[in-house]
Amino acid sequence: MRLIFAGTPEFAAVALRGLLQQGHDIALVLTQPDRPAGRGMKLLPSAVKQVAQQSGIALMQPTSLKDADVQSQLAAVQAELMIVVAYGLILPEAVLKIPSLGALNIHASLLPRWRGAAPIQRAILAGDPQTGVCIMQMEAGLDTGPVVLSRAIDIDVQDTTASVHDRLASLGSTLVNEVLCQLSALDLAARSAALHQMAHSQSQQGVTYAAKILKSEARVDWQAGNDVVLRQIRAFNPVPGAYAVLQGEPVKLWQAQALAQAPSNHPAATVLQCSAAGIEVATGDGSILLLQLQRPGGKRLSAEEFLRGKSIAPGMRFDTVAQADVSTEIST
Repeated sequence: MRLIFAGTPEFAAVALRGLLQQGHDIALVLTQPDRPAGRGMKLLPSAVKQVAQQSGIALMQPTSLKDADVQSQLAAVQAELMIVVAYGLILPEAVLKIPSLGALNIHASLLPRWRGAAPIQRAILAGDPQTGVCIMQMEAGLDTGPVVLSRAIDIDVQDTTASVHDRLASLGSTLVNEVLCQLSALDLAARSAALHQMAHSQSQQGVTYAAKILKSEARVDWQAGNDVVLRQIRAFNPVPGAYAVLQGEPVKLWQAQALAQAPSNHPAATVLQCSAAGIEVATGDGSILLLQLQRPGGKRLSAEEFLRGKSIAPGMRFDTVAQADVSTEIST
């Protein structure tokens, strides 16, 4: 099938590579403009742009799709379908109508749960036992369109956003190719009717919204129970990284495990023990063992390595400071 592909991060690049491997005619790729990144703030191409350039595919990086000239260029491609994956720009209704079969979106949740920008993180934060991927027909509303195909995966107690992301990216690629395989087997006249038959409206029950993650949310809430603290650490791995503040210094927390499930005699956020096995810290209903940490500008270290470079003793407490005081330091 002749396609336009719109996407930006690695999650989308996985789908683009999958479409290319299946031999689809990717006539045009849309991706976000290059963004400054890293300590040098150099302009870096998106993961999707890199795949497009390596494959010799025509590429556009508009700042908006509302421009009439941009829409004319899209129409000139004469694509049957647009595949949209984590693109990051609003697609006006006029753009959605340009391909003869409209646009399909690969969304990383089981709609209608977690419509919006950060479905993987929100699912882990909420303690959802499952998530999944939906292939959805796009319409004007935010992730409200009919679902063509969906599949669920379990969220393990050790899963992080990074591990769930990778599994869902692979699943999304598989599912969109399953849909296109069914459509490709039909003649042009039958494809629209087939797509309509495959789609079903989303339930009006159980709608939730996955708001964009704020850096302020990543500060660990030690007053909460073990489950909440551990979900914070898992959900914000790798971005923006859960953190706490010790002796005025923000420390990122990358890996931890639950220990006691009964309240300790110490206030939440108190360091209880330090050893090569980890750093035990009291929570609102027990304690957790910190296994992997990172100081500003440093590398991720095991607890044993971390303790060699920073003196921590039982009885110390993780401080609470204003978010503005540490926001520039926790970006490393």
